Amino acid sequence: MSEWKAKRFWKDSTVVPAEGGFTVHLDGRPVRTPAKRPLVLPTAALAEEIAAEWQAQEDQIDPLSMPFTRSANAAIDKVAVQKDEVAEMIAAYGDSDLLCYRADSPAELVERQTAAWDPYLDWADSDLSARLVPVVGVVHQPQNPAAVAALRAEVMAQDNFALTALHDLVSISGSLVLGLAAQRGVAPPEELWTLSRLDEDWQIEQWGEDDEATKLAETKLRAFLHAARLYQLTRA
Repeated sequence: MSEWKAKRFWKDSTVVPAEGGFTVHLDGRPVRTPAKRPLVLPTAALAEEIAAEWQAQEDQIDPLSMPFTRSANAAIDKVAVQKDEVAEMIAAYGDSDLLCYRADSPAELVERQTAAWDPYLDWADSDLSARLVPVVGVVHQPQNPAAVAALRAEVMAQDNFALTALHDLVSISGSLVLGLAAQRGVAPPEELWTLSRLDEDWQIEQWGEDDEATKLAETKLRAFLHAARLYQLTRA
């Protein structure tokens, strides 16, 4: 039996001002989230992206072709109703940030990590008041509580849509520092993604590519870039 899919029932999707922001109408009817909540978006820019996704649908609705709609639904239906839990989960990365765990050999890898990652630890210190200390190995070593608290404050201050974007930026990269750097535009998101892949790219240089791993990395890259774009649209 073939899976039933919802069919397009509207002609035009439009952006409409709403209480607290903007929403999208389909032939004059407001879009709602899967939990039947109003789809209220913080900026017209994000609303335009979502309206374009609805307008691009053909005979059958394909949710996978609507990433901004899905992210907005997540912000409203999931993050908003458990914001503290989501924020704490993201903030926990501050005590085990990818950029702090370094190899002890070979020397070339050690040097590459130092050159690539130290500037971002310096940035976290200067701009976020969070001095994280790199350690050798993969065994967890607690960071200075003051630094962890400073990073946590950055996370807890974010609104639902920013937190939705940050969740993906951090969980995909493994680094709260890189996630916050992406939000603040410290470097292009493609560059930050490459930094998070330093160890994997080193292994590829030594042993060659694995097709399955490469496809997974490409999927993660698209998701990382989407999260960065989502955040930008919520600030536009």
